[in-house]
Amino acid sequence: MSRVEKQVTILVVDDEQVHRYMLCSMFREWGWKCVEADDGRTAVEAVSKAAFDAVLMDVRMAKMDGMEAFARIHALQPALPVVIMTAYSSVDDAVEAMKHGAHDYLTKPLDFDRLRLTLTRALDHHQVEEKRRQVKGKENTEPVLSSSIIGNSPPMQELLEMISYVAATEATVLITGESGTGKELVAAELHKNSDRHDGPFVKVNCAALAETLLESELFGHEKGAFTGADRRREGKFVQADGGTLFLDEIGETTQAMQVKLLRVLQEHELQRVGGEETIKVDVRILAATNRDLAAEVKAGNFREDLYYRLNVVTLFVPPLRERKGDIPLLVAHFVRKFAEKNRRTVEAVTPRCMELLVQYGWPGNVRELENAIERGVILMRGDQLSEKSLPLPIQKQEEKEPENNAGPASSLQEAERLLILQTLEETGGNKSEAARRLGITRKTLQNKLQRYDVAG
Repeated sequence: MSRVEKQVTILVVDDEQVHRYMLCSMFREWGWKCVEADDGRTAVEAVSKAAFDAVLMDVRMAKMDGMEAFARIHALQPALPVVIMTAYSSVDDAVEAMKHGAHDYLTKPLDFDRLRLTLTRALDHHQVEEKRRQVKGKENTEPVLSSSIIGNSPPMQELLEMISYVAATEATVLITGESGTGKELVAAELHKNSDRHDGPFVKVNCAALAETLLESELFGHEKGAFTGADRRREGKFVQADGGTLFLDEIGETTQAMQVKLLRVLQEHELQRVGGEETIKVDVRILAATNRDLAAEVKAGNFREDLYYRLNVVTLFVPPLRERKGDIPLLVAHFVRKFAEKNRRTVEAVTPRCMELLVQYGWPGNVRELENAIERGVILMRGDQLSEKSLPLPIQKQEEKEPENNAGPASSLQEAERLLILQTLEETGGNKSEAARRLGITRKTLQNKLQRYDVAG
């Protein structure tokens, strides 16, 4: 599936004509448009008159040096990424420029692989910032909502807001967070709200396969490439062409596999295992990990160049213990889900049960909560979910004193009130349908509406 995209335009600023010519020739080979400026003053004038996606600028120029030109360009277009080229003797100037907003710097003579990686990251970052500016420009005081990600807490609203900025761009996204927090849901939400939503969303768990199997899974293989390869097989990259590929547990890949992944990310092409044909692919990459990849890079376990290529935008999914106000919303969702699945009627969750659920530390995060609610619905006696059907670690946790009268109980009631209002809005005020979705009876819903003084 082909995609029509605006051609990238790079402004190259250097008073050496041969160097400008060489850079622009290379950029055109990479599919980018190049505009030349022979000094800082010309560059500032060009930026004031035309739109560019990035600027690559030398520091030492005769008429107006790069530092002054950068300051003026940054004043004109604060979001425009500027990459500084400098000799080793002028690195301090480049670092100073970065402190004032320059995107990055490169030392001469240029490493062209590093140059391409740096500019690609700058272009992706610019795309995200442009989307952020567009979203911020629209008046919207309503909370950011998602059909699949549940949560009204500040950390989740911040995450959903970032998803709204990033989804419609082509930026590679690294999703981080502990196991069980819902990183795959974030990836699915990014795809659903992207321009690629009509294309495939393909998922690969990098930790679930040995290196040789993972290579075949990702890139495909030719018939006879290895024992048991009785036919050609297309890999996940080809299956995801025109859509999104989600690489879960990317931190578990070997360095040899990381090299191969980096090539696809940079060149947008691959070869099947055992094959020689070069296959072009148009795929957006989303990756997830529960590891600290920056620390893994320092330890030599993860390639720095792949880390920077993946880490254009990072989305952190907070653990459940840091968003306890969302627990009642999640409980209601899972109660409804498993009551329907197991053909059970759940009138309500008892206050003590909810208190224990909110108080618990949830080392397994949302996944653990989901499993606990499923178990509770299956084992419950009567029509209320009580603490007696919860797993023993939740039942037996130590009692904690509330910090003040406006603590857990208050936040629980507010969360429940918001959930009821949201569900009523979704059902157009239909109380019977709202009660069904909430996993309670219509009478229970009516009692709660009266308790919270909500017009019914």
